[in-house]
Amino acid sequence: MHYLDHAATAPLRDSARAAWIDAAGRLGNPSSLHAPGRAARAIVEDARERIAAALGADPAEVVLTSGGTEADNLAVKGLHWGRSAADPAARRLIVSAVEHHAVLDAARWLASRGDAELIEIPVDAHGAIDLDALDTALDHESSAVSIMWANNEVGTVQPVRAAVELASAHGVPVHSDAVQAIAHLDVDFRDSGLAALSVSAHKLGGPVGVGALLARRGLPLVPTAHGGGQQRQVRSGTLDAAGAAAFAAALDDAVAERVAERDRLEGLRERLLDGLRAAVPGATVSGPDDAGRRLPGIVHAVIPGARAESVLFLLDAGGIAASSGSACTAGVVQASHVVEAMGWSAEDAACTLRLSMGRTTTADDVDAVLTALPGAVERARAATGA
Repeated sequence: MHYLDHAATAPLRDSARAAWIDAAGRLGNPSSLHAPGRAARAIVEDARERIAAALGADPAEVVLTSGGTEADNLAVKGLHWGRSAADPAARRLIVSAVEHHAVLDAARWLASRGDAELIEIPVDAHGAIDLDALDTALDHESSAVSIMWANNEVGTVQPVRAAVELASAHGVPVHSDAVQAIAHLDVDFRDSGLAALSVSAHKLGGPVGVGALLARRGLPLVPTAHGGGQQRQVRSGTLDAAGAAAFAAALDDAVAERVAERDRLEGLRERLLDGLRAAVPGATVSGPDDAGRRLPGIVHAVIPGARAESVLFLLDAGGIAASSGSACTAGVVQASHVVEAMGWSAEDAACTLRLSMGRTTTADDVDAVLTALPGAVERARAATGA
């Protein structure tokens, strides 16, 4: 199998596996006061410190979660509720139109209940947010802004710092989903000016089921789940010592190799792009050309007439693992809301292909895709009469 779906989940690193096994073999609830509990707590706090150091945060700002989805929900719902409780006029929640569903659906849920007035900021043809539209939307009635650091489908890096500057002029906190960014980009929470930042372990070689919300001290977050209040009274639940240790180990390795890996992936991306353009007539590559405005490992294309489910099935039969975009829609291939927001028709948005590379991707993987893809596209188009 040639795996080109790293944006969905990355292979588990040996360091993360070893850290998980070691911590999982130790007995103790991190909230217990006895010696085993204190030992488990020490594992958690060591992991918290390492995660904070890797991402430019204070350890007290790291709220461990079950992953990016929980972190996004806690940020979007918790921050909006907290802000609107302090100021009932602050009901306007602002997100970009290309957010991950964990942000977009949480925001739409708040609006559907009448809890928020939702504004979705449009994007340009490359998937970058319209800063003028954001500036227009911001005022004293805005509760919060959520703008992802880098898009999980097309790889576009958003102007987060510029968004923070605009929002700060109105005293509005900004959250960013950085789940796709931290393996490849220099993410520094303290320097960013953000109020909150979501991250996840499994996108960079850690285990599934662990992540974190980095949240500034004093940020008015209302809990989305109630219980023991183990973390700052905003996130309840027994702390996962083994998951935290594995997350920290994977993050340490990802940060250490980040620069070299970016350069390597850029080379593979160019190889894949050249081959794709030559082999698939009519394909349009999405996202910015400028390497500084996109992730290095994602190649996303709209291939008119070749429906995603057909292409993916044919590639899979040929030993190629790829996707059409986000893997977080219950395993169902759907027209991409990201591509539609970029100006494509609903039909073209159902004809997308995302090839995402990571630390285990090789030139052989790229060549295998380029060998299999023309036939898969031809057969998919024939099935629709395109």
